[in-house]
Formats: sequence, C-alpha cells, structure tokens
Amino acid sequence: MGQISVETCEIEGLKVITPKVFGDSRGYFYESYSKRDYAAAGIDMEFVQDNQSASKRGVIRGLHFQKNFPQDKLVRVLRGEVYDVAVDLREDSPTFGKWYGVILSEENKKQFFIPKNFAHGFLVLSDYAEFAYKVTDFYHPDDEGGLLWNDPEIGVEWPLQEGVELIFSEKDPKWGGIRQYKEERGILR
Repeated sequence: MGQISVETCEIEGLKVITPKVFGDSRGYFYESYSKRDYAAAGIDMEFVQDNQSASKRGVIRGLHFQKNFPQDKLVRVLRGEVYDVAVDLREDSPTFGKWYGVILSEENKKQFFIPKNFAHGFLVLSDYAEFAYKVTDFYHPDDEGGLLWNDPEIGVEWPLQEGVELIFSEKDPKWGGIRQYKEERGILR
C-alpha cells in the first residue's frame, strides 16, 4: 500500500487508516482517498455518497444504522476532534453487541472504516468539529434505526468531559438498547 497504513481492530472488519502526510513550511498534503490503496487494504467497494456534518462540543450523534439498506462507511474529521464508535450488529459475528472507539481529529487525520451492519455514532470533544464520511448506499430516511448511546449492555466508555452538557437530536435519546434490538429481530443470544 502506498499512501496509507491500516490497523485492524479487535472487532473483525473495523479498520483505522492513517494516511501518509507530506508537510513543509507551506502546510501539508495527503491523499484522503485512493481506490487503489484502499482496495489493497481490503476496502474495495463503491462509495456512492459523501456526507458532512458540523457539531459543537458535547454533541452525540448516534448510535445509528440502516435496517434494510446497510451502508459501509469511511469516516474522518476535517476540523476538531471526535470520539467515534462502532457497535457490531452482525448476527453471526462472535463480537455481536461489542463496541470499538477511536479518536479522529484534524491533527491525527485518521479515518475509520465501518462495514455494513454496525451501529455508528460519535461524541464531539472539541469546541467545534466537521465530520465527513463516504457511504456505499444512499440514505433511506424510513430505514433508519438506532441504539441508545448509553445502553449499559453495550457499555460504550464515552470520554465525557466534566462540566460539558451533552446535546442530542430529539430522536437519539429515545432509541432502545441492544436487548430490544435482539428481541425485535428474534436473535436468541
């Protein structure tokens, strides 16, 4: 692989990508995506949509997934810093219901690859963050699902900052936990 290094995670399929950054007195340059390098790293798919969001400190977005039209995601931070989380929802996976988190920032320029059938979310750690991601299927608003961000059965260890009030969308605090998810799908474990 030319311009990236790839770390595998303890949950199969998740990958943290660090690009090779070329800097000098003018600033820096790096390839944020190269189909050739990503395919060589096992991330060989067609991304059909790029999305971008901006959020302020304390915003938690997620944990979201698409029910019938799952998406692979390649996420990164353009400005600021977030704690990014993926929860394994693959029914046949030995790590079903387990989570993994990574700090993504404009400084470290890391990217996080999240395969289909994972819930995804992030917490903004900086005063402001711009978040960008590529997906392999179009967004279907009627297909959205979610898990409660602080479900104790999942046990995400969010790096909450003292004195920072958490900010949610109207729907995110209303999602059920992993137990409800399993009941709705008839998952017996």
